[in-house]
Amino acid sequence: MTQEESTESEKPAKSNLIVLDMAGTTVADGGLVERAFERAAEHLGVEPGSADHAAKLQYVRDTMGESKISVFRHLFGTEELARRANSAFEEAYGGLVDGGLVAPLPGARETIEELRADGRTVVLTTGFARVTQDAILDALGWRDLADLTLCPADAGGRGRPFPDMVLAAFLRTGAVADVRHTVVAGDTAYDMLSGSRAGAGIVAGVLTGAHDRAALTANGATHVLASIAGLPALLAQESGA
Repeated sequence: MTQEESTESEKPAKSNLIVLDMAGTTVADGGLVERAFERAAEHLGVEPGSADHAAKLQYVRDTMGESKISVFRHLFGTEELARRANSAFEEAYGGLVDGGLVAPLPGARETIEELRADGRTVVLTTGFARVTQDAILDALGWRDLADLTLCPADAGGRGRPFPDMVLAAFLRTGAVADVRHTVVAGDTAYDMLSGSRAGAGIVAGVLTGAHDRAALTANGATHVLASIAGLPALLAQESGA
């Protein structure tokens, strides 16, 4: 092996698969998850202002990033009630989205465009059902922004904190040969757990959503950024560019 070949082989492999969360990471929803949950809970007879309502709402806050149907299974106990709650939630959230109450976080679109222009594959993931994810993408004009979009149903039904959506992105895109060359970014502890359990080499937390630096770091973040707009610079630094 020549010295030039040796130097080339020592360069870090480029992280070409980027898996990004939506709400709180690339999309600002302005508390719509909580508002939609409150409508869903009321639909199932949970009295607003009651101790039960407060406890359930706190659980929703604590589990931001998790598949919503999983949250409702925990809160309401039976599959029938969970599905009723989830349907009411999706309908309420969709109505809020249609009302123009979602927006891209500053620099999010530009970041995705920059990553793709640099030859990286970008996948957008969510804990919402496909119908809600599509409503958000349509509201933002993001249908063709990423290479692929995934919801829990696209990965066998298990959402975060399971690694399934990250691994589905790895398998379906073929963007990298080694899962360690995958980058996962999100705003919740469950995003961090999902990325670390999948074996991603970079698991970046962002401070624009549900959880703080301590929660992100405690659950597997390798880096914490002020916002997703800082991701291209981080990747350039990691690759030695």
